[in-house]
Amino acid sequence: MIRSFFLYRFAMKTLITNARIVSPDLDLSGSSLLIENDRISQLIQPGVPLPAADAVIDAAGRMVMPGFFDIHCHGADRNDVCDNTVEAIRHIAMRKLQEGVTTWLPTTLTQPQDKLEEIAAKCAEYMANPEFCRTPGLHVEGPFINRKNAGAQNPEYVRPPNFDELKRIHDIAPARIVSLAPDIEGADEVIRRAAEIGITSSAAHTSSTAERIFEAKKAGLRHLTHFCNAMTPVHHREIGVVGAGFLDDSLMIELIGDGIHLCPDMLRLIFKIVPIDRLMLITDSMAASWIGEGEVMLGGLAVLVKDGKAVLKEGGALAGSALLYNEGVRNVAEITGIPLSQLVKATSWNQARSLGMEGYGKLEPGFIADIVILDPDFSVWKTLVGGEPR
Repeated sequence: MIRSFFLYRFAMKTLITNARIVSPDLDLSGSSLLIENDRISQLIQPGVPLPAADAVIDAAGRMVMPGFFDIHCHGADRNDVCDNTVEAIRHIAMRKLQEGVTTWLPTTLTQPQDKLEEIAAKCAEYMANPEFCRTPGLHVEGPFINRKNAGAQNPEYVRPPNFDELKRIHDIAPARIVSLAPDIEGADEVIRRAAEIGITSSAAHTSSTAERIFEAKKAGLRHLTHFCNAMTPVHHREIGVVGAGFLDDSLMIELIGDGIHLCPDMLRLIFKIVPIDRLMLITDSMAASWIGEGEVMLGGLAVLVKDGKAVLKEGGALAGSALLYNEGVRNVAEITGIPLSQLVKATSWNQARSLGMEGYGKLEPGFIADIVILDPDFSVWKTLVGGEPR
């Protein structure tokens, strides 16, 4: 009883005032949010008297949105998850927070199994004390991909699907997503067994037909990784993975909003014909983000960065992105013209639903107060994690 009284008596209240609140199906200017401890307790309409609070943040008309979810990000600012150091993970998490990302999945590359386990251990060490954005688990991209569709993944380490390898990584740091090629023998078994332990499988780096995707769905396939990239395109006699993404009503789709991986017309087409509830903006960024121009490494491969585009030094294939999350949101908003109250579903709510993270992704009473405050040009002014500015 004494402990309960102490917690009640000293509950921290933070008030965000003069805000344009943008949340799924909501766009309300001149409003306020009351946060108690780590959760939103009130959404206050214009003209309603404001309650007392311990701290007040005057948003001065800025956009206030749920903190972004980047569920596919390899690195930032010359640091990569596969650098295999806790310092690299911390630095990326710091940069992600500065992009308005409050939840991030460190994303690995096609690497030897022993190195992937070492990387998972480094991620687990950061996850035990996440100083910046939340990091609830890993996105394991590769090594179970089709060598023909490797893209910027290192083909030297591509190998057949193996659930035991994935499970060993998962036991060190929770794997929330695994990206793999459903057309490789043994993929369905990995998809099925991964689903049994809570890992979402996503089709990636694949030559699959649409039929193969639909069959993999029966085993538990749920996502399509960096849609349209490193997968079979639409053709009028075989609609491929891209066509399956258009046709199927349940597959969740990752989109890179840099205008490079998907040209503006493709982004318009996707947002026109695919329901917003299935779309998830990602960056797929790597060490190239935040640096402007220069040369960085990706999984042992040299990458050149120029004019916002990252390509392999040898061969010129696209090598992840140099995208900042908030800039991707701005790009998609400008290209598609979709109302922000709808687009915001693809920046947080859909990812939270897909990951099974209840209480995240909306600015409503009872939801966790993970919040980004944006200037009109979508630059990040302030980010809160659990109601605390960071």
